[in-house]
Amino acid sequence: MCAPQITATQALLALSVGSSVMQYQQAKTQQKAQFTQQKRQNQLAKDNAMQRYASEQLKIRQIEKQSSQKGFEATLKSRKARAKFRADAGDAGIAMTGSTNALLADYYRTEGNYKASLARNMDINISQFERNMEAIQFGQEAQSTYVQPPNPELLFASSVINVGILTMVYKPKAANKGFMTDAQKKNYG
Repeated sequence: MCAPQITATQALLALSVGSSVMQYQQAKTQQKAQFTQQKRQNQLAKDNAMQRYASEQLKIRQIEKQSSQKGFEATLKSRKARAKFRADAGDAGIAMTGSTNALLADYYRTEGNYKASLARNMDINISQFERNMEAIQFGQEAQSTYVQPPNPELLFASSVINVGILTMVYKPKAANKGFMTDAQKKNYG
């Protein structure tokens, strides 16, 4: 029995198939790694956004509490001043005249202006808070990446096509160099 001889074309084709298998495995591993990295990037973007959301919410709560405390202190101070004014006027036996009523009204006006100023500042802070929250969301979207899952079927099809193309390229080259193709060998002998 004779050992079958391997032609140069068959050897090159075998090497091509082996190379394609290795490239397929490498590309498949690379796709999986890229998919994992994309998911990790998106998770980091989400975690970062959540942390920034929490920070902004804490900040606005602190500002709101501070504003509320200032309003409370202003009300207490104003009430004490009005009570002292009335007590002093009552002790002195002074009747509430137009000028004393105007002075008392000035306490109310000052308190009202201060509380209105606190409310305007709080509205400005809330508007800024809302813009910051939108910016955080936009930042998360900008930091996120498109997630493309691995597609081993497409890789396999691509590898098969590459082997087929190489087969079509090597057979005519072999014939041009004086080697017989498999079909020629069957017809020849």
